[in-house]
Amino acid sequence: MRQSGSPMNHSFGPRRPSFDLASALARDWHGGSAFRTAWFNALSMMLPHGERFFIDSVNEFRDKIEDPQLKSEVQAFLMQEANHMHQHQAVNKLLCEVRGYDMQAIEGPILKRAEWTQKRLPAIRRLAGTAANEHLTAVLVADMFRHQDSFIDADPDVAELWYWHGVEEIEHKSVAFDVYKAVGGTLKERRMVQIFGTIFFLSGTLRIVGLMLKHDGKLWSLREWLDGFRFLLVKPGVLRRAFIPYFRFLKKDFHPWEDDDRYLIDEWEAKRQPQ
Repeated sequence: MRQSGSPMNHSFGPRRPSFDLASALARDWHGGSAFRTAWFNALSMMLPHGERFFIDSVNEFRDKIEDPQLKSEVQAFLMQEANHMHQHQAVNKLLCEVRGYDMQAIEGPILKRAEWTQKRLPAIRRLAGTAANEHLTAVLVADMFRHQDSFIDADPDVAELWYWHGVEEIEHKSVAFDVYKAVGGTLKERRMVQIFGTIFFLSGTLRIVGLMLKHDGKLWSLREWLDGFRFLLVKPGVLRRAFIPYFRFLKKDFHPWEDDDRYLIDEWEAKRQPQ
């Protein structure tokens, strides 16, 4: 029985890029905006622990997968996510070194929540959370590629880090969902976990944004918060634009590949080919 919902000819694997970001991370690399810079820096801080959570959640069920295609996709997913985790760990360490941020203060609550989740929540619920977070990520990165305005005026090297990460999120966007479905995950639990997971994601990211702005002496800058409000919800509105595709996850017959956006991967790779 076919358990993978990916297109039949879809295959992927990890890329191994390298980034030289020290000079960019030392300043407000996103067009001089402290909020936009802190927003993406905070996302990077959230990612290593999220990636570890995703890896563990899917890995716990890999022996129950029988479909050869989904088995192969699970392996590729684990390799891509491990690479993302290590890349962002390096970026985060460098960021704290050049900006003077307190890594322990930033990561402490994330680690405590991860520990609580591992101890208190059943494996199937953690897998549901992974599927929900992978959907949110896929929606945001697809929007990033389609509109090409998330990194206007941003440092191109930092932007390339996010584009690399984003293209691999598109490639494996259905793996956790397909594993969850294959092992008997329910629609009710999937819906419930999506809401709570998103609340944690937004509140956790904004907490770190606040810590970074406070350190930089801009926590009470109305100008920076208005800039952030416009960026996220008005123009370009990177969160606003994700609203409708985000809630498709709640549909009974939803599947991540109902939106086949592999052409975004092809376009990104074509731009990176030598002229």
